[in-house]
Amino acid sequence: MPLGLLRRRSVSSANVAMLLCGSAMFSMWYFMTLYAQNVLGYTPLEAGLALMPSSLAVVLGSKLAPRLMRTLGARTVAALGALTATAGFGWQSTMTADGAYLTAIMLPGVLMMLGAGLSATPLASLATAGAAPGEAGLVSGLVNTSRTMGGSLGLAVLSTLATGRTDGRGTPEALTAGYALAFRAGAVVMALGVALMLVWLPRRAERPGPVEAPRQNDPGTDPATPAPAQADRAGPKDTGISAR
Repeated sequence: MPLGLLRRRSVSSANVAMLLCGSAMFSMWYFMTLYAQNVLGYTPLEAGLALMPSSLAVVLGSKLAPRLMRTLGARTVAALGALTATAGFGWQSTMTADGAYLTAIMLPGVLMMLGAGLSATPLASLATAGAAPGEAGLVSGLVNTSRTMGGSLGLAVLSTLATGRTDGRGTPEALTAGYALAFRAGAVVMALGVALMLVWLPRRAERPGPVEAPRQNDPGTDPATPAPAQADRAGPKDTGISAR
């Protein structure tokens, strides 16, 4: 990968923002599933069905984002999506051991995933818009890599925080305290992502500089073009034959 891509503001800022968002978003599914099953007593099937509204919210956010980008701009939509997700993470961090489905799973989950859908589309758009046509595929793969790496790192860190808070206790209250800490840390990460987007992301999508077309050499200076034949200044040679 040419490292010069990272010198472009739109590419580098969008990838860092995607890494931060991914570190929190990927962990959401993990901790929500554990909370539903280990604390609220849901079966695996019930836990999956409980998270369906969150899955639909991602689709809704990704469909709304392009329309909002036309009027608000990509940076504003990305920051708005991250801010929505931050509110969802903050709400989820108030979970209790006897939480109700509507307020402890559904509504916070919808906010988090709606924000994920709203922010992912403009971030990818900003990153790829700053690349030349021949580099768009490379930049798109880089964005996906940043999101995946962020998810892996975020899950490792947040799981460590949650485990440290429970301190080996398996009671619903202890588990809830650990999961709540993970969501609280995720809210902080998302808030940092919002600040980064507002400060670092370009207001408008950058366009790669035009590729300078090769200059056309003058026919007289082009080494591949033979020089025009020079007229013989000496005139016709005398052959010694006179006209009769």
